[in-house]
Amino acid sequence: MHVHSATLLAYACLATLPAAEAPAAATDPTQPRIQLAILLDTSSSMSGLIDQARARIWSIVNDLTSASHGGRAPRLEVALYEYGKSSLPQEEHWLRQILPMGNDLDRLSEHLFTLTTNGGEEYCGAVIDQAVRNLSWSQGPNDLREILIAGNEPFTQGPVDALAACRSAIAKGIIVNTIHCGTDSAGRAGGWPEGARAAEGAYLVIDHNAVAAPPTAPQDDELAKLNLDINKTYLPYGAGGIAGAQRQEAQDGNASSIGSSVLANRAASKASGYYTNGSWDLVDAVKEAKVKLEELPADQLPESLRALAPQARAVKVAEFAAERARLQKRMGELAVAREAWLAEQRRAAIGPATLDDAITTALRAQAKAKGYVYAR
Repeated sequence: MHVHSATLLAYACLATLPAAEAPAAATDPTQPRIQLAILLDTSSSMSGLIDQARARIWSIVNDLTSASHGGRAPRLEVALYEYGKSSLPQEEHWLRQILPMGNDLDRLSEHLFTLTTNGGEEYCGAVIDQAVRNLSWSQGPNDLREILIAGNEPFTQGPVDALAACRSAIAKGIIVNTIHCGTDSAGRAGGWPEGARAAEGAYLVIDHNAVAAPPTAPQDDELAKLNLDINKTYLPYGAGGIAGAQRQEAQDGNASSIGSSVLANRAASKASGYYTNGSWDLVDAVKEAKVKLEELPADQLPESLRALAPQARAVKVAEFAAERARLQKRMGELAVAREAWLAEQRRAAIGPATLDDAITTALRAQAKAKGYVYAR
């Protein structure tokens, strides 16, 4: 099966990934974290917002890849909520947690592509309160904890005091950024700036109906080819291995369905330490010390490794790790050149901000205030 050959390549890459790019093991309590809780309005008028989230999530991830704190690359964790849809439980104030705080970016993409919209009541205070109380927020002094809430109805609607929810957030060190979808005047009239101020965040305005996909860059074709190559370096293991590899392939397809530029953004993310799949990829699992290769039962290994002696398995893994590192190096170079090209296009363009513009602008300012440094 094609997935099994892919697994071999993947195993190897992990052993030789550059230390500066790969995140430390999840158990390292000293590694800085960037935690983002994304709260999206999925009422009937918000299909454009969902389209932008699907198309631009990889741009947001990529902008964070050059951030470091004290010379260390942070661990990125993301949670996802939706609110304001009438098909959600009324007793839960028409909101739900879709994804808890974690680092599985393929699952994040998968859930974004399954979101639908329909009419409902949008209660910002309720969803912020739920995110503050129910997510697993870190406690590290250098961690950046952020809520990003986007919607278009008045911020103060609903039974939960929105400003009190924001004050509760910042009391726990969680910044709240409010993103109004519509005009600035409507956002101000609806109290969105006050929510941001209450939690030391930024008030942002976007055109949620703007074109979802970013422009096509000269590097996109090569990144698409390298994306296929790097996928062959993933080594599914255990009960969830095949499903994880299938999810990866499906999210490549979802990105490509929007445009080549979105697939290129996703491919560039695979060159970073933020894109990690230790729950199903043996390469990442060994890198993150989730498993010990020599202790893994043979029936949990890919078929191509089962017949090998333990030492031969380790050698094979090291070979494939080197291949992943080689591909990541080239993809990283292309990503830097691509971002420079896109930055020139943005400077020349005149138009409303999109979701990634708003989020990256806010995150950069807040991360720098927390002591983070951006290499570019």
